[in-house]
Amino acid sequence: MKRALLWFDTRRLATAILFVAVFAMAVRAPADTDTWWHLRAGQTTLESGRILQADVFSHTRYGSPWVNHSWLSQVILYWLFDHFSYAGLGLWMGAVVTVAFAFVYLQMEGDVFTRAFIVVLAAATSSVIWSARPQLFSFLLAAVVAYLLYLFKWRRINRLWLLPPLFVLWVNLHAGYALGFMLLAAFVAGEVLNHLLALVAPSDDPVVGWRGIGMVVGVAILSALLLAVNPNTTRMWTYYLETVHIGVLQDFIQEWQSPNFHPLYTQPFIWLLLATLAAMGLSGRRADGTDLVLVGGFAYAALLAGRNFGPFALVTAPVLSRHVAVFLRQGDKETRGQGDIFPVSPAPRPLRPSARRGAINLGLLVLIVSLAGVKVCQPLRPAFNEALQRESLPVGAVEWVQAHRPAGKMFNEYNWGGYLIWRLWPDYRVFVDGRTDLYGDEILRDYVEIQAAGPRYEELLDEYEVSFALTRAGGVLSVVLGHTPGWQLAYEDHTAVVYVRDGEER
Repeated sequence: MKRALLWFDTRRLATAILFVAVFAMAVRAPADTDTWWHLRAGQTTLESGRILQADVFSHTRYGSPWVNHSWLSQVILYWLFDHFSYAGLGLWMGAVVTVAFAFVYLQMEGDVFTRAFIVVLAAATSSVIWSARPQLFSFLLAAVVAYLLYLFKWRRINRLWLLPPLFVLWVNLHAGYALGFMLLAAFVAGEVLNHLLALVAPSDDPVVGWRGIGMVVGVAILSALLLAVNPNTTRMWTYYLETVHIGVLQDFIQEWQSPNFHPLYTQPFIWLLLATLAAMGLSGRRADGTDLVLVGGFAYAALLAGRNFGPFALVTAPVLSRHVAVFLRQGDKETRGQGDIFPVSPAPRPLRPSARRGAINLGLLVLIVSLAGVKVCQPLRPAFNEALQRESLPVGAVEWVQAHRPAGKMFNEYNWGGYLIWRLWPDYRVFVDGRTDLYGDEILRDYVEIQAAGPRYEELLDEYEVSFALTRAGGVLSVVLGHTPGWQLAYEDHTAVVYVRDGEER
């Protein structure tokens, strides 16, 4: 026992507190409505014993081929929810984010307190994308790829053989495997840049030789070929590009749009970017080519789409730490070099380990863990989640539909599509939900036309044979339908309204 207490010094206490804090930050209620259709898809896959590859959840695309790239994540998420309810999803989010930042922490330089500060800043930056969705697996695997490349460059440890099987797993978990190839491409471009810079001025930082660059390229090509090892086979080679080119994504879907930096929760991105630029300028250390390409490339991606905040934070934190560590070391040397003009007290000696100090540290950790536990418990409780859903989701409208069972096809709010699949399928199929790749521009633009009560909204409602509409209270469509002949208000609360056509069963 005494030996264990001697081991538990202040440095290890700070590290433990850091990851307890990251875990507590990441555990949250599964509030993203896309979570629900992922859960339903996972349930259907488990119960049917086959992977869904055609749409069964909508009436607008029913029976059409569906590239269900997240099938394995869906199975995992549903299993967690089925066995552990909301606690399963919340703790899964906390564990995945914490492990991802453990890989980030291993790439960093400097003392534990500097690292901890930067990790917390990076965590705050990436927190906008933390949700109970398959994309969180991409967040974790991007951190793993970055770590393997770090080992190869900075530690001269070759673990590149892990990348091909990792990409096989990734392509079955989520289409975010593209992030991994972005990391590989940035690494190769950065090391080529390092060779070009070396012609002007050699660097003290390690540079991967041409043979090593060729090895990374070869592993990337093999990994790309192995992407075909999934239910959608070779379709996954180009799937990500097909999704990105859906115009409605950039026009109307928030996570695919350039971020709005007025809300405080998006501003840590600015702080992290500016801190990195300042540290690079002040440290006197020449910026490594790979660091430049990674930070610049992912900052560019994040400015185009807010969903890229996460990978930006993962690759930028180690770069910031490298320059801050050099800056702090230089500042310390300069301060001590002032001599008689600015006398400086001798550096304090490190505290010698003692069982008493270790016991105090352990007690502090227990206190921190207890406080974190209080914070973590609330979003894990079913009652808390159900109350949260009643504030933001059409719970009352769904209960009305289940009780009155209106006949025919439904039109619904896009953001509620996943929740409606969870609550109303298979009795009702949705008009649209978060699977933008399935619906494509044509149906999504028809949805926007109806939702905005555009010139063709009545014609489109007839074309899609819509019998009732479940939409947001106070929205344009809810107001217009109230004055449209042939439609009657059947249900209303502060969140949602249900309009039905005259003569439909209610």
